[in-house]
Amino acid sequence: MTGTDTAAEPVELPDGGTVWRRVVHTALRDGTVLVADLYTRDEHPAPGPVLLERTPYGRRQRRGSDGLDRHGVPIEPETQAAFFAEHGFHVVRQDCRGRGDSEGTFVKYLGEAHDGYDTVEWLAEQPWCDGRVVTTGVSYSAHAQTALASLSPDHLAAMFIDSGGFASAYEAGVRMGGAFELKQATWAFQHAIQSPAAQADPVVMAALTSQDLKAWFGAMPWRRGASPLRAVPEYEDYLLDQWERGPFDGFWKQLGIYGRGYYDAFPDVPTLHMVSWYDPYVRTAVENFQELGARKSSPTYLVIGPWTHGARSDHHAGDVDFGPTATLDGSLAPDYLEFRARWFALHLDGAQPGHYPKVQYFLMGGGTGRRTAKGRLDHGGAWRTADSWPPQQADTVRFYLRERGALTRQEPAAGVDRYVEYDYDPADPVPTIGGQVTSGEPVMVGGAFDQRTDEQVYGSRPPYLPLSSRPDVLAFETEPLAEDVTVAGPVTVRLSVSSSAKDTDFTVKLIDVHPPTPDYPNGYAMNLTDGILRARYRDSYERPEPMVPGEVYPITVTAPDTANLFAAGHRIRLDVSSSNFPRFDLNPNTGGTEAGSRRRVVAANRVHLAPGAASWLTLSVIRTDDAG
Repeated sequence: MTGTDTAAEPVELPDGGTVWRRVVHTALRDGTVLVADLYTRDEHPAPGPVLLERTPYGRRQRRGSDGLDRHGVPIEPETQAAFFAEHGFHVVRQDCRGRGDSEGTFVKYLGEAHDGYDTVEWLAEQPWCDGRVVTTGVSYSAHAQTALASLSPDHLAAMFIDSGGFASAYEAGVRMGGAFELKQATWAFQHAIQSPAAQADPVVMAALTSQDLKAWFGAMPWRRGASPLRAVPEYEDYLLDQWERGPFDGFWKQLGIYGRGYYDAFPDVPTLHMVSWYDPYVRTAVENFQELGARKSSPTYLVIGPWTHGARSDHHAGDVDFGPTATLDGSLAPDYLEFRARWFALHLDGAQPGHYPKVQYFLMGGGTGRRTAKGRLDHGGAWRTADSWPPQQADTVRFYLRERGALTRQEPAAGVDRYVEYDYDPADPVPTIGGQVTSGEPVMVGGAFDQRTDEQVYGSRPPYLPLSSRPDVLAFETEPLAEDVTVAGPVTVRLSVSSSAKDTDFTVKLIDVHPPTPDYPNGYAMNLTDGILRARYRDSYERPEPMVPGEVYPITVTAPDTANLFAAGHRIRLDVSSSNFPRFDLNPNTGGTEAGSRRRVVAANRVHLAPGAASWLTLSVIRTDDAG
């Protein structure tokens, strides 16, 4: 192997303490050498368990998702390593292949299974490791954990998987409902700037930094050689490889992006799955928790907060505040460091503590509905625990879509409810306003917002009206609720649809409509969760089929789970449309290749409401006697 492990050097910490750090090199099966930092409490460490985090973001770089400590101070990599070293771990932070100081070529997601497996087994052989390796990490570092677990390493002892860990990248994280998530495009552009090619060549760097990314989003679909990534072909290639592969084929079943196909191979070890309601990986965390819990004897846990991606130290998401108890810090533990340390202490030796909650979730809602001192909606909320997800107290309840925008428990009436029709024009898509978005800057941001356009929303234009004012947005809402309705669990929408096109999209968005107040005289339509389905995949992601124009089809659009208290006086609303851009790519309605079509046509789309072709929303509603 190339490179030589360095001698341990003391690293001075802000509190005056010291942690020892040395650089170590891991030779993989193909000869590539990955570089990592090893942190230990002592200069000459005795054998102990190793805490491994693998990252493409620079092993010594702080990320926002590292959070704050109990004093509100940002947690630095060295501080985090020293904390876990004091709790008995030897901490290893490794640069992924082709990133930082590690050798090789970076290919997003697809190299992490074998690289991670080799790293775990190499660590177990080191004289300072007692044979136990536990993993931690957020986002990409969470994906890296489930990737290596798919190969069943003998020495993996536990996993703390935060905001990632693909169950199926095709259905959450890269695509959803057959549509492509364009956060992959913004991520690729942001990180191409940090690539070795850009860092080594000022011309490449200038070619990237001179691009107007927002302008490029108006020139989709991108093509090889005609994209803002042209100067770094390896990034352009991997992005377009994902984008161009519409059907669910073997590409999407590869190691690292399809945990669902490898659950039986995962080691039988304790796992904790953390995510947040405004995170792209809600469905991933829920599925991993449920499936590993059903297949393994080791305990599994689920934690869901009301944050955006990895922002567990915030008590707001977007323009909505959930109250001071919404953070992990001070609510579930003094801080994120202590929360993980306690969990590892309980489970590293195979214990199965009966008092540790299986599910901890934040139920949004119950606030004043007024504007906070920082200008955000006070939506409120509280932490709850459950023995399962969805909670056992939840009943499945249908709300039917009716004519004139009604949403009721009563089924449609013959001769009254027929259909609602609108034109979907790919040249004038419905703008994305918040939601389960990460890495979308500068084009889009995640979180909860009033569903009203303004100058900061990509694709908006004066006079900046509510999305519900658009002719291509169908808003169905209940009457003001007579009593609180508590929802916790899956969100599915069954639509009966037809179209003039061979293919088109249908989108759904669940909204909590706050009544008017002096602060919000027009009310506040707060987004909770949203989903999409590309109609060609209505029966199968593997075998797409065009629509027959005018024929009525039953389709199911699934949105990620949520938990919200719709307070008395509020309304439950469901918005239905055919675009949510730039979160998802645009369907050209031609039935042609999704990523490369140069033509667009307007689709006349219908949502049918009549008996025999009804449409409805299904929610998991907590029974009234269990809602307190």
